[in-house]
Amino acid sequence: MTGLLSHRPTANPGRLDPRLILNRGATPGRAALTVLNETPDYRSILSISDEAARVRALDEHLSTRSYVQGYCLSQADVEVFRRLSAPPADTCLFHVARWFRHVEAVLGSPRGAGQPGELQASKGRRVQPPWSPPAGSEPCKLRLYNSLTRNKDVFIPQHGRRVTWYCCGPTVYDASHMGHARSYISFDILRRVLRDYFKFDVFYCMNITDIDDKIIRRARQNYLFEQYREKQPRAAQLLEDVPAALKLFSVKLSETTDPDKKQMLERTQQAVQRALEPLREAVRAGRCWSWSQAIHPGAWPWEMVVAPSRVRAVRGVSLTEAGGRTGGDPLKHVHMWTLLLSLQVLLEEAKDLLSDWLDSTLGSEVTDNSIFSKLPKFWEGEFHKDMAALNILPPDVLTRVSEYVPEIVRFVQKIVHNGYGYVSNGSVYFDTVKFASSDRHSYGKLVPEAVGDQKALQEGEGDLSVSADRLSEKRSPNDFALWKASKPGEPSWPSPWGKGRPGWHIECSAMAGTLLGASMDIHGGGFDLRFPHHDNELAQSEAHFENDCWVRYFLHTGHLTIAGCKMSKSLKNFITIKDALRQHSARQLRLAFLLHAWRDTLDYSGNTMECALQYERFLNEFFLNVKDVLRAPVDITGQFEKWEEAEAELNESFYSRKAAVHEALCDSVDTRAALEEMRALVSQCNLYMAAQKAARRRPRRALLEGIALYLTHMLKIFGAIEEESSLGFPVGGPGSSLNLEGTVMPYLQALSEFREGVRKIARKKKVPEVLQLSDALRDDVLPELGVRLEDHEGLPTVVKLVDRETLLREREGKKRVEEEKRKKKEEAARRRQEQEAAKLAKMKIPPSEMFLSESDKYSRFDESGLPTHDTEGKELSKGQAKKLRKLFEAQEKLYTEYLQMVQNGSLQ
Repeated sequence: MTGLLSHRPTANPGRLDPRLILNRGATPGRAALTVLNETPDYRSILSISDEAARVRALDEHLSTRSYVQGYCLSQADVEVFRRLSAPPADTCLFHVARWFRHVEAVLGSPRGAGQPGELQASKGRRVQPPWSPPAGSEPCKLRLYNSLTRNKDVFIPQHGRRVTWYCCGPTVYDASHMGHARSYISFDILRRVLRDYFKFDVFYCMNITDIDDKIIRRARQNYLFEQYREKQPRAAQLLEDVPAALKLFSVKLSETTDPDKKQMLERTQQAVQRALEPLREAVRAGRCWSWSQAIHPGAWPWEMVVAPSRVRAVRGVSLTEAGGRTGGDPLKHVHMWTLLLSLQVLLEEAKDLLSDWLDSTLGSEVTDNSIFSKLPKFWEGEFHKDMAALNILPPDVLTRVSEYVPEIVRFVQKIVHNGYGYVSNGSVYFDTVKFASSDRHSYGKLVPEAVGDQKALQEGEGDLSVSADRLSEKRSPNDFALWKASKPGEPSWPSPWGKGRPGWHIECSAMAGTLLGASMDIHGGGFDLRFPHHDNELAQSEAHFENDCWVRYFLHTGHLTIAGCKMSKSLKNFITIKDALRQHSARQLRLAFLLHAWRDTLDYSGNTMECALQYERFLNEFFLNVKDVLRAPVDITGQFEKWEEAEAELNESFYSRKAAVHEALCDSVDTRAALEEMRALVSQCNLYMAAQKAARRRPRRALLEGIALYLTHMLKIFGAIEEESSLGFPVGGPGSSLNLEGTVMPYLQALSEFREGVRKIARKKKVPEVLQLSDALRDDVLPELGVRLEDHEGLPTVVKLVDRETLLREREGKKRVEEEKRKKKEEAARRRQEQEAAKLAKMKIPPSEMFLSESDKYSRFDESGLPTHDTEGKELSKGQAKKLRKLFEAQEKLYTEYLQMVQNGSLQ
């Protein structure tokens, strides 16, 4: 067996190399080494005193030898090894380094081995070389914009991966609007990203405010107006009550300072005043008959007064039938009908004014708590329906203020016990001065510059709690109510301080504290809640728990504007969620939100939604193209084809884009940047597929499928894909997408292939009618079924399942474009005809007559018709005469051309 320094034949046959043979008389398990020869190369190497030079010479010598075979060492190996202190650090000396490791595995350290010549060859055991871990890179950490610091802070939950999150819910007294959607879609995206992307265990709690000044007032007004309407007031009663309501309304109007709101109130006032006049006229006309004072709406079906339609009675009561109630007198019949319609119009127009007036006079008599629960219960149900329609995840736990009154009472008691609350006239207030003066606490953590803003503070207290007597109960104007003593006409619950109801700010503190404890990870709400609501929440909670860390991260979503303006009923741009969903899908609305930073102002406008629609179409086309690639039949091995440079580049871009998306999400969940990276990735895929198509090559399906699945996964995380779609956006209605493609696509593919075969025969046989039928199938029939066929020259037809409405819009858009082209073509032809007609008309004029009609410029002409003098009788200058001569000669040519056309008969 050869030794480690045994070698292959070299180019120099005269060179003597060391050979080893085994001594067959050696003891078992040990092989004696016999040095056959020691080459001049080793002798020269051993004679080199400088270690660096010796190592270089050894590397050159070893480069010609096979020193890794077998396991026997020569004496020359041992001798040279003893002269080395360590393997070379220079990576270029590859042969020496590997040779050194092999010899060291057998002999051990060069300095610690036996004397030369004493070593006997043994079956040495090789060991693994040292391993160094890669340097790697610092992992990207999730940072969230924290309103408490106004910075992007590294997100560190208090308890491992568990995240406790409280979100301020709606005050349910009216329809949910796009301002609500701004907050709840944004928080749903953040929640999904933390839960499904960063894999936190999120416990999400949200409240419903069902006890509030707005709810109390609205519930009372609705109840009192319904009672008023059920009494079926006479016309005379309405003519008395509506002016009284207008008088009260005028006071409210005079106190309004907001110009937009004032304008809205003025429009309401004018509408009511206009509605009063017809009823007055009808009553005056009715006094001509004795029955006018006796008849009132009670004598008629009340639905005729309150029905939405103003031109017909409900329950089948026609005008003719109604005439019988007036004894068949047609004049009486007409006047009665006019009276009823006038009553109806006035009740509709004056509803808000009457409700407000009734509340001011009778509101204190409403004492039944159930009256105040009916309204919020209804609107809470509508809110949940809206959230489900927007694909917003329900909270893990929902809290209602009305269900937590005992907990709120105990929470307030603890604040009073800790010295930060005081009782005044049956109400309990938070002592902001004492809290702020404490060394352990700070008031106004979120918006310290707003502390003392009395307008904001009074808005936080509520409309029913800012009367002079209530304000006088406070020690400081900055103090706020923890518990309000109920007035007549307000719901009430028992407490140690008497019957009352919770303040607005305390509800969240008590409910969140009950469920999440003394400190939560995240608290969320709209930007406008920062002060005073959230600053007061922080103060009273930290006063209760005697800590300074009730919330670790405060997240506030940005404002929403409508076409650049604040959303307001006074501006007539109040858009409910149901209104928005009638215009756009939940996915399109969510994409619009995803394309904006969650903490920035979002302008809900046509431009914003068009960007979202374009993004949706862009992604959907990519998914449809990838599905078409994946449907192409291949055998199992054909799914994996060799990657060329284009695939390697796309794959590299895929991973770099994924990393960029991750960095964007780590940067305070910047979905806008993440979606732009996804857009760029799709653009690169589209370029790749187009290049493969142009080169008549199949795209690598595994690569495209991986990218499409990643994008689908990210869109699911963002909540933009509502259903369990394996790849891309779902097709069809809810619940139908899972099997729709798998069921119908084989049939559509067969139809497409059959159509392509028919088209080939039609082209070959020159049968245009068949080609027209094929085009009609593609353009008219299949779009109605949600199927798009895309014909490509020299390539198979692409079949795509697309939403029917989308295809119909595309078809209408295509027709509009074609119609515009046709009109432009006709217009161009008309202009050409007009130009040709004008040219022909000009050609018909003899040059001798062309200037004669311009008597306003010239007074004298020569025998050929050229002007010689202007209107003042002055002779024309040489320059003017030269210019006119050129025009004359040009007309001569045109006229000659015209005469030739007439002579040749070519004139049409």
